[in-house]
Amino acid sequence: MELSRIAVSGASGLIGSALVRSLTADGHEVVRLVRREPRTPDEVRWDPERKYVDTAGLAGCDAVVNLAGANVGSRRWTDAYKAKIRAGRVLGTAALAEAVASLDRPPRVFVNGSAMGIYGETGDRAVDEDAPPGVGFLPELCVEWESAAAPAEAAGVRTAFARTGLVVSRKGGAWGRLFPLFLAGLGGRMGDGRQYWSFVSLHDEVAAIRHLMDTDGLSGPFNVTAPHPLTNSEITAAMGRVLHRPTVFTVPAPVLRAVLGEMAGDVLGSQRVLPMRLLESGFTFAFPEIEEAIRAAR
Repeated sequence: MELSRIAVSGASGLIGSALVRSLTADGHEVVRLVRREPRTPDEVRWDPERKYVDTAGLAGCDAVVNLAGANVGSRRWTDAYKAKIRAGRVLGTAALAEAVASLDRPPRVFVNGSAMGIYGETGDRAVDEDAPPGVGFLPELCVEWESAAAPAEAAGVRTAFARTGLVVSRKGGAWGRLFPLFLAGLGGRMGDGRQYWSFVSLHDEVAAIRHLMDTDGLSGPFNVTAPHPLTNSEITAAMGRVLHRPTVFTVPAPVLRAVLGEMAGDVLGSQRVLPMRLLESGFTFAFPEIEEAIRAAR
């Protein structure tokens, strides 16, 4: 990819900050969307809940990457927090898509965050991008989230959705909370451990987003998950092997439900998601196996 000007929302998050580091290391100019008054020339003001974007700051951008949204796994899903999760993703995407569509020279590509949660419970059944949405809060949210990008698509901007899995990183996300537990020797399977967890290394997550940005013709949904999803029990065992710690503890399903509330359904639920379109597009995973992904995150 030639040196470009790229706007990134959610630039301070786990994935966004890693993406910004990768882009700037390669010499690209990155414009970060912020919710406060800009402090530096590379910042642009926006307010996703109010659907406001300073469109002047997007002028000249070749690509826009939207990774903004409240952390789904950071706290219990109260009605108020679910509303916040929805507003940040759906209204934020709509704001950026409308801003992109309004530009005299729109960017050539809009990469929008999404999640494998769109498929809901899949059990042992492997699903790819052709699978229909599931039922529940997360699937319905993801459908709204992706639909909110319609103005960019209608304006002729190539639009791709990164349906991200569980990102293996010590710096944040679900795995950011798992690493300390396992390192302390307190790690173990959750529930019966038979539920599938579809994971992706942080390195491959960033590489996949850049692949979607750089590769002409790629549009629509792409599962950003490693090609070999495993059960929670298998992942627990892999964590123990890599970190050289016992994994004898088990968190019973009733305890998870008591602590996490509605969100426990997604921890105990099974999602066996395959990245078929990503592989077909020529993308190569650097860390396709779980032990490799865990080592890369250490």
